Amino acid sequence: MKPLFPPFAPDPNEPRRRRFRPVPLRVLAPNLITLFALCLGLTAIRMAHEDRLELAVYAILVAAFLDGIDGRVARLLKGTSRFGAELDSLADFVNFGVAPALIIYSFTLNGLGGFGWVIALVFAIASCLRLARFNVMAEDPGRADWKKDFFVGMPAPAGAVAGFLPVYLHFLGLPMDAYMAFPVALYMLAIAFLMVSSLPTYAGKSIGKRVPRSWVLPIFVASVAFVALLLTFTFEMLAACTLLYLAMIPLTFARYRRLEREHQARAREARESRKDEPVDHRPSSPS
Repeated sequence: MKPLFPPFAPDPNEPRRRRFRPVPLRVLAPNLITLFALCLGLTAIRMAHEDRLELAVYAILVAAFLDGIDGRVARLLKGTSRFGAELDSLADFVNFGVAPALIIYSFTLNGLGGFGWVIALVFAIASCLRLARFNVMAEDPGRADWKKDFFVGMPAPAGAVAGFLPVYLHFLGLPMDAYMAFPVALYMLAIAFLMVSSLPTYAGKSIGKRVPRSWVLPIFVASVAFVALLLTFTFEMLAACTLLYLAMIPLTFARYRRLEREHQARAREARESRKDEPVDHRPSSPS
């Protein structure tokens, strides 16, 4: 009687199974920063529902800081990946779209009932659309170099930090009674409109490439002074920076239009110079 499972020798020519290659640590490090920022955004929602509004705001601010450095860390370590880009977009939607909308809703918009919830939805969806447009434009190879210093619309992290302006003013002593819910709703609609609009906002990507030697010490002093003021007068500085950022949008738009006119003028001059070049109509000699 033959055994049911006779022994057999493996085929030496059988191809080996494909093993997954180990992932370098330099690729994992930026994604870990993004995941930590995502945990802060989710924790901020919990803090808001537990009436610990100040901790919720701090969590979103730290998440915004981490969002600003994860991409730079990835480029510095040469650990950029498609997975990291997608993870960053999903984390940004939660941290700067969903979390701020729920926090502001629990803070004051819930006094408007269903209308307040619609405002929260509009803010979250505007952040989602803003991030989707950013991902599409980032893959556009034909974008002019001078346009890379500008964002199209307000970035989602800036929208989240600016959207907390009513909370900053509340901690500074401004009463947020029931009659303030409607002005806050209008303000949140304005921030949502800025995120999905085509208004250019300054990106600052050219900052940090080269710094004049005479500016090094003043930059150190100004940075230390800013951090000290932010830690000492947190909500005063946040409110002042938010108002200053909003006031700079018209100035940024004027600069963008001026650079656009200069670019169009140079393009016209280049086309006219090509038209004025003499054209050789002589037939080419046979080789």
